[in-house]
Amino acid sequence: MHPSRQFHHCPRCGQPVDPPVTGAPLTCGRCGFRLYFNPAVAVAVFIQREDGRILLIRRAQEPGAGLWAPPGGFIDIGERAESAVHREIFEEVGLRLRALRFLCSQPNEYAFGGVTYPVLDLFFTAQAISTEGATSAEEVHAVEWHEPHLLRGEDLAFPSMRAAWQEWLRTNPAFAADSAGDSLAR
Repeated sequence: MHPSRQFHHCPRCGQPVDPPVTGAPLTCGRCGFRLYFNPAVAVAVFIQREDGRILLIRRAQEPGAGLWAPPGGFIDIGERAESAVHREIFEEVGLRLRALRFLCSQPNEYAFGGVTYPVLDLFFTAQAISTEGATSAEEVHAVEWHEPHLLRGEDLAFPSMRAAWQEWLRTNPAFAADSAGDSLAR
């Protein structure tokens, strides 16, 4: 259920309101209050090491538990996307990054607690300053380095990640030809 469907009263004056159509703001006819339901913003990073392998995490929690994902997370209020990348990667896998570059943005939906949140995922590429000591946080089941030519998009947790992976392949054509039909290295 979209977050807008959760509101049945104006948050300012308490007047009963009909939940808005998805994409429209909640508008109170009594006091004129308007509440917009913009997407949350998240970051994820395809981290590549010197030998070309890509770091992926196996998600430990829903949504997407058990599936692979590039590490990342939600941007905090007032935080720059680049700062969120460095914070999330250090928190999630214990690595520091260099050569951070924006790859693409993709719309996504994140189902949590009975609410489906609209999300805009910002994808980046980077290299790890050091790949020693990559660890997994509580929300991560495993941290592994994978051969890009063995990664299939359908092995990634969310459609936005699959689309971003296709964009990564387009920007790294040496891997694109080998990736069709192979399975993710385990």
